[in-house]
Amino acid sequence: MNLLITGGAGFIGSNLIHHVIDRPEVAKLVNLDCLTYAGHPENLAAVQNHPKYVFEKVDLRDKTETLRVVRDHSITHVMHLAAESHVDRSISGPGDFIHTNVVGTFNLLEACRECWLVAPAASGRPRPDCRFHHVSTDEVYGSLGETGHFTESTPYAPSSPYSASKASSDLLVRAYHHTYDLPAVITNCSNNYGPYQFPEKLIPVVVQKVLSRKSIPVYGKGLNVRDWLYVRDHAEALWTVLCKGRLGETYNIGGNNEMTNIDIVGQICDLIDELKPELGGNSRQLITFVKDRPGHDFRYAIDASKVKRELGWEPAHTFERGIRETVRWYLDNQAWVGSVTATSAGKE
Repeated sequence: MNLLITGGAGFIGSNLIHHVIDRPEVAKLVNLDCLTYAGHPENLAAVQNHPKYVFEKVDLRDKTETLRVVRDHSITHVMHLAAESHVDRSISGPGDFIHTNVVGTFNLLEACRECWLVAPAASGRPRPDCRFHHVSTDEVYGSLGETGHFTESTPYAPSSPYSASKASSDLLVRAYHHTYDLPAVITNCSNNYGPYQFPEKLIPVVVQKVLSRKSIPVYGKGLNVRDWLYVRDHAEALWTVLCKGRLGETYNIGGNNEMTNIDIVGQICDLIDELKPELGGNSRQLITFVKDRPGHDFRYAIDASKVKRELGWEPAHTFERGIRETVRWYLDNQAWVGSVTATSAGKE
């Protein structure tokens, strides 16, 4: 396969590239990324000179350039991760989320339709064996109460501009599959954590606050619940769905790790107290409760039984193991944190 990964310089995308680039099925791996504040070449230093690796600094909002990448690299498989993804940013500035997540996905779908369906039909060539894998979020389903889980048949009920933009892109992918027979699959995942996550999300934010001995802001009472998925488990799930998922299907991917935000924060505090005793301990005293954000969904929980039943995937990491590996990674990579934070400040 000539594999296109969009958003490959970001958190999940960079972990995915590290995970799949040496697979024998991959002849070429093209990373399309416009390097916004959350995309960093530092995430991919280990593969920049890999013979399979090609980087294209392209914005999916540029329809012409998106088509060029798909056409000129003879792309056969797409894993579409590029997206604006931070809920707080979508509340303060929703426009970028619509243009990138909805229009950008449309441009990519059109490029694949042109190269995989329209051009071969016009020239009499056989249709190539291709696949479009759209990577989405469980936030499209809205909020759960204290019980129940999201399944692939749960109705969409997005609550933020971010989740609405992802729901829109999901529906576009489904429409292209049903209208044009574009070979597509969709995955909706729970909250990811792990190495290379930009320090604006909960876990890296807490790590940095503890290290700097600054107050840790927690929304509301910290009782909102998320299902946490270690990013390297997610990468394996994405590869499994790309290779074996049934076309036209949606697969939910979760970590089987429901945790309240306050429990997550407390565990991180305790881990850093253990691993960095020179900081003085008692990091939980840094926790500060702040006004809840607008439309804050109470609980997300994924039922990932379909992907286990049909494709044989299940997460390999418990949360205890994954969070320890994650905290250690941030402690050992403070130079990376400083570099991406400084670089991002110049992009905003």
